[in-house]
Amino acid sequence: MKYTNITKAKFINRPNRFIAEVEIDGHTETVHVKNTGRCKELLIPGCDVWLDAPGTPGRKTKYDLVAVKKSNGLLINIDSQAPNKLVKEWLADKNYDMMRPEYTYGNSRIDFYMERGKEKILMEVKGCTLEVDGIGYFPDAPTERGIKHLRELAKAAKEGFHAILAFVIQMDGITEVRPNINTHAEFGVALDEAKAAGVEVWFLQCHVEEDGLEIVN
Repeated sequence: MKYTNITKAKFINRPNRFIAEVEIDGHTETVHVKNTGRCKELLIPGCDVWLDAPGTPGRKTKYDLVAVKKSNGLLINIDSQAPNKLVKEWLADKNYDMMRPEYTYGNSRIDFYMERGKEKILMEVKGCTLEVDGIGYFPDAPTERGIKHLRELAKAAKEGFHAILAFVIQMDGITEVRPNINTHAEFGVALDEAKAAGVEVWFLQCHVEEDGLEIVN
């Protein structure tokens, strides 16, 4: 997955979940943050960030903030729309007989439904941007929606679907994602219950560049 119009900037502050102020070539610019999570360990005043200018007509902001360099030097893609786009590209090369995004199952929309022969597969995708001591963690903010998805996947697994929770790790060198029980203990409980019900957990490792993201496993 590639961005076509990337600009480097310095992060100044984040007035709310949706916007940030950055410095570009000596002037302050208000940009859209493509991640409503906290990202408090990433978006620190003075850090390097990368912006995409999609050129969408009628936008209030010219740029989207899509990547940040953490204080430990790790480049992290924080675009919350990137994981699904990336997985869609990746699945297209996996020889499924059919692949359909945004599939309605139960009371949820699951990210992907696939078929291969008689096998029916449901996959929910979650992006991981939180790293602590070389381990990925999810979520970085409480997610009732995430718990709902886990329960739907557990139900699907019991009904004979091949149910998968796929973590897209939006940084290099991280091979594992653990539930962030300090932020949302209930998510950890729901994940354990989902795995016990037969839900598979995949860790999709990535290589991140300022202008793109790719799955490497």
